[in-house]
Amino acid sequence: MNIVITGASRGIGLETAKLLAKEHKVFCLSRNVSPLVNLNNDNIIPVSFDLETFDTSILDVYFESTDRIDRIINNAGLLINKPLEELSQNDLQRMYRVNAIAPHLLVQYFLPKISDGHIVNISSMGGVQGTAKFPGLSGYSSSKGAVTILTECLAEELKEQNIAINALALGAVQTEMLSEAFPDYQAPLTAQEIAEYIADFTLKGQKYFNGKVLNVALSTP
Repeated sequence: MNIVITGASRGIGLETAKLLAKEHKVFCLSRNVSPLVNLNNDNIIPVSFDLETFDTSILDVYFESTDRIDRIINNAGLLINKPLEELSQNDLQRMYRVNAIAPHLLVQYFLPKISDGHIVNISSMGGVQGTAKFPGLSGYSSSKGAVTILTECLAEELKEQNIAINALALGAVQTEMLSEAFPDYQAPLTAQEIAEYIADFTLKGQKYFNGKVLNVALSTP
């Protein structure tokens, strides 16, 4: 299989890419590709790409000769933890560009190459209605909420093309991003542990689900 994953240079994305690369070719999109290059894995193809600017000419260089994309994992996320009165317009725009707009554009870009595929959007429990919410995360959680609705909409729009799209709303996972936003918090799951679930779901989840937003968390909302 040919698999595309965003935000693949650290945390959940990196661990998921390493698992999938054991048997599949994985195109890893990230602004910082050094950790990917250092893996020296022939099945991992580092793609230096900025989701905020989304310059498709860069993607053309890597994918023009690629006939087929089988799986996409929209994993990249940007979290800025600020109270409402300190949240700038630029903060909001950046989070929405990475968390909500980029997944939309990525599916659009690869659509001609996807056949009988599975797209997995990595959302958050904060982006699901009725779950616990936390101060300082209005921009992050609302942008992840947009991803959950995008998942449902595109699943309906693309079902006739045999393309399944699902979202995994993750609870707290111990990653660099979480530590930067909440330095004193210890999550119940490691990036490696949740990566095992995501990798398996990416390969097989379309057999059981389409257009679903699945909560993946140990705590009760």
